[in-house]
Amino acid sequence: MLWVVAVAVTLASAVWQRMTGPTYPVRGTVVVDGAAVKMRLTRSHGGPGDQPVRIPAPDPELRGEVAFRRYPTAEAWTVVPLRRTGEWLHAELPHQPPAGKLEYQVHLRRGEAEAVFPPRPAITRFKGAVPAWLLIPHVLAMFVGMVYSNRAGLEALIRGPGVRRHVLWAVALIFLGGFILGPAVQQAAFGAWWTGVPFGWDLTDNKTLVAGLAWAWAVFRLRGGRTARGAVLTAAVVTLAVYLIPHSVWGSQLDWAAMERTGSAKF
Repeated sequence: MLWVVAVAVTLASAVWQRMTGPTYPVRGTVVVDGAAVKMRLTRSHGGPGDQPVRIPAPDPELRGEVAFRRYPTAEAWTVVPLRRTGEWLHAELPHQPPAGKLEYQVHLRRGEAEAVFPPRPAITRFKGAVPAWLLIPHVLAMFVGMVYSNRAGLEALIRGPGVRRHVLWAVALIFLGGFILGPAVQQAAFGAWWTGVPFGWDLTDNKTLVAGLAWAWAVFRLRGGRTARGAVLTAAVVTLAVYLIPHSVWGSQLDWAAMERTGSAKF
């Protein structure tokens, strides 16, 4: 039962983190002159090439354009028309350097009626391609490490005999996923190994650091055969709390002004 609870809490926190994060697609339905259009705009693009924008539009009278500009800037908007292919309208957002962001909106028209989606521009971030052989082990290590973190906290809560074993698994997996594979993923995606403290304020890196420090303290308290229930419970709660923070909040963001001055990426 404790394993079931640990897995369920981990799954719930992972879904919450994903759906509330700034890279989760913007979804909604707009009505243009009586025609309902379901929208799904992506907010992340990995690898080479432009980012596609695709709108389902079986009504042949629907037309429109996409307006975009670099984010965060106050530069003029660039407007490109939506082209029709069968029952789809589509356009492309131009490729940006890793961690470069664009904000964009879709303008749809039917007759004289017009609708804009989303009401506030969607912000999309570009990144380099992360190979599956690196990304999958990173995700698995972090997920299973979170399961063991929750399981260690529950074991400490019931004063069970397996606290030390679960703590060691949690620490090993979180260290592997967060401090070895995580920086490698970030390097592939954004060209930087670590952008948290002391080099920046990337929240993903910083929350990994907080969880790592909490577990380091728990391991220290377990020395000499101690139970360290309080330290283990605290580390498990801290880890769950940081996992509930939406993924990629305060993530790597290209400083356009610095890049134009120096010719190199600044986050």
